[in-house]
Amino acid sequence: MGIFILRRLGVMLLTALCLTFIVFWLTNLYPNLEKLAKTQGNFRMSDEAVASFLGDRGYLQPMPVKFGQWLGVMPGWVTEKEDGKTFGRCFEEGTPEADRPTRCGIIQGDWGFSTVFKDEVGSTVATRLALTGKLMLCVLLLMVPSALIVGVLAGMREGSKLDRSLSTFSIATTATPEYVSGVIFIAVLASSKFGLSPLLAEWGWIDGKTLFLGSATSAMADATFWNFFLPVLTISLYGMGYIARMTRASMAEVMTAQYIRTARLKGVKFSDIVLKHALRNALIAPFTVIMLQIPWLLNGVVIVETLFNYKGFGWLLVQAASNNDIELLLAVSVVSVVVVLVTQLISDIGYVYLNPRIRIS
Repeated sequence: MGIFILRRLGVMLLTALCLTFIVFWLTNLYPNLEKLAKTQGNFRMSDEAVASFLGDRGYLQPMPVKFGQWLGVMPGWVTEKEDGKTFGRCFEEGTPEADRPTRCGIIQGDWGFSTVFKDEVGSTVATRLALTGKLMLCVLLLMVPSALIVGVLAGMREGSKLDRSLSTFSIATTATPEYVSGVIFIAVLASSKFGLSPLLAEWGWIDGKTLFLGSATSAMADATFWNFFLPVLTISLYGMGYIARMTRASMAEVMTAQYIRTARLKGVKFSDIVLKHALRNALIAPFTVIMLQIPWLLNGVVIVETLFNYKGFGWLLVQAASNNDIELLLAVSVVSVVVVLVTQLISDIGYVYLNPRIRIS
């Protein structure tokens, strides 16, 4: 197991470098750099002024050199002005020569400076990632148990009315986009003029004007059931249908296995057959789907976070892409790549513990 994990970590590192370089190359194409120069300088800048701006800041260097500087394995660029003043990637103008570091990149913990938020990229990403992490945790706590219960109940008796009903529900939730279900929930549960809220307020069942808040901005500081349930429910419903259908298919296959038939013939209680014999083997395939939900949640919450004005990691990705914030966009991409690779490693390790027949050669 240890050798397997070390090998996978090596492959993960190589994969992360390759994917990161592709993103770095795409974000550093000249049209993007030209847009960055005009955004930071003047939209009426001439081509010569743009080239001068980019050249002074190291953007026109060869791509491998820029990538090495961004990683922190190569010395950062240094530019000397005509008046004799010097500035560089790793230090600002006026910094004493003795205090000027030669390397500053990801390895040194320097993720760059955000041109949109006017702050360090590392702290900005950490803050937004923590907010999305809170949202992801709540979604997983609601989505995974609900999906497994629906899938197991549907797969226990394949072809029954319960199976058809739960399967229809799973298909409906997966087929409904988040921007549709989110708008429906806001209109039905968070509107003071339409839906259930006016009716419940008239009956005196709720204290406020609405059952839930249609905006999750206040949940960034203090998440409550009142202001955080709708975005959690919107994401959970969209994801649980896929997990439930996978669990149902796996459970239905396991229930037709020979050892399940033998247990039935021996008179073992049906509940014991499901819980003690069938469930563990049926969870192998859904386990992969559940692990794949984590990177999807990290980047797939863009619509929900925008809809409910929850400024997390997905909202940060939109801001970085729409404002051409290269350093911030690179940091978001690196985090996304790492999360995908780590979840795949955890999924592979989980196989061994879920199914003793699986062995690592």
